[in-house]
Amino acid sequence: MRPKAPSSPSADLRGFSFLFAISMCSLTSPMHCPQWKPANLKSQSPMPKLTKRIVDAADIQATEYFVWDSDIPGFGLRVLPSGRKGYVVQYRAGRRSRRISLGPNTVLTCEQARIRAITIVAAARNGQDPAAERDARRKAITIKELAERFDKEHIAIRVKASTGKEYRRNLQRFILPALGQLTVTGVTRADVAKFHHDLRHIPYQANRCLEVISKMFSLSEMWGLRPDGTNPRKHIRKYPEEKRERFLSAAELRRIGEVLREMEAEGVELPSAILAARMLILTGCRLNEVMSLKWSYIDFDSPALRLPDSKTGAKVVHVGHPVIELLRRAQRIDGNPWVITGTLPGKPLSDLQPFWQRVRARAGVKDVRIHDLRHTFASAAVASGQGLPMIGKLLGHTQVQTTARYAHLAAEPVKLAADAVAQNLRQSLG
Repeated sequence: MRPKAPSSPSADLRGFSFLFAISMCSLTSPMHCPQWKPANLKSQSPMPKLTKRIVDAADIQATEYFVWDSDIPGFGLRVLPSGRKGYVVQYRAGRRSRRISLGPNTVLTCEQARIRAITIVAAARNGQDPAAERDARRKAITIKELAERFDKEHIAIRVKASTGKEYRRNLQRFILPALGQLTVTGVTRADVAKFHHDLRHIPYQANRCLEVISKMFSLSEMWGLRPDGTNPRKHIRKYPEEKRERFLSAAELRRIGEVLREMEAEGVELPSAILAARMLILTGCRLNEVMSLKWSYIDFDSPALRLPDSKTGAKVVHVGHPVIELLRRAQRIDGNPWVITGTLPGKPLSDLQPFWQRVRARAGVKDVRIHDLRHTFASAAVASGQGLPMIGKLLGHTQVQTTARYAHLAAEPVKLAADAVAQNLRQSLG
């Protein structure tokens, strides 16, 4: 028996096109027919298979009209009265008829447009709505616009002023210059990972920026600007951060005390700035707690500072009598409720850093930060025999882990005692 001759490629292609049209007609045609003509059109031509020859031969008419393809349902050519011609694809999403422009015939070939049309119709058959996705992309806001809403609806309402100031600084200095023009839906994990990597030379700042980005995108999901569970910060590891612990020695403390007394005698520096430095050393308070202290917060009888707000919320800071003596001697300015006053009437001192830089330079301790005064207070408490729970209360820690950083200091008195005992026993042994 003579074998059957193989079919030609063109015959196979025509068969595939016919079967594809039959399979797609249920999606696009209410008549379930591959010869369906899309509805609601001003004018329609008979349905040939679109080719370059047919596209080029399409006449210009007084109104726009469409030439629909016989093979791919919904794929066609739109001809405008101006003479412009462009490919389109039309499909149904639920009960709605949707149309997408594929591009002008001067840019796309007929076959390129056909491939795009097949992809769109297939996506629609799988329950997607490519036109709606396109519209969403067009309406997607940028990271810059998201940051503006983040500021108004989160920073301004839900975080402390000092935290908000740091958030805004990170946004303006780092995040927006790098990511501000990208759309919220378009930002990928690779974008955030690259941004984080580019800041590897300042790991602490890179990690803080990562936290801001994470919060912004969590809120964008809540606001319906991104699908749930798509935060691009996820799985990006922070850089290791070295916790620096600098404690002033007794000699360094004496030198700082001398510098403060010299400045007081010279009368050049603000008395309130000198008071702030002494308060920081004697109370172990955070900088913001001292700078925002009002006279009404001071309980001279207890004695204590009753702070309505702090990093850990409202708290009472118990202070020693040397602190109360400082405050009793401090000058009060009528009409100014602040303890650490500035040069403007009724205002507090806004920034202690310039003053502290002059103090530490003059005292020869240029590496000492203001926050190191708090560490020094803790180390002095350990040296006086106070346990970690008591130190945590003195510093206002809410987490035991925060105070645990001073555990190695608490062991020092034990080491000294063990050494003294061992020395005595060795002398007895001879």
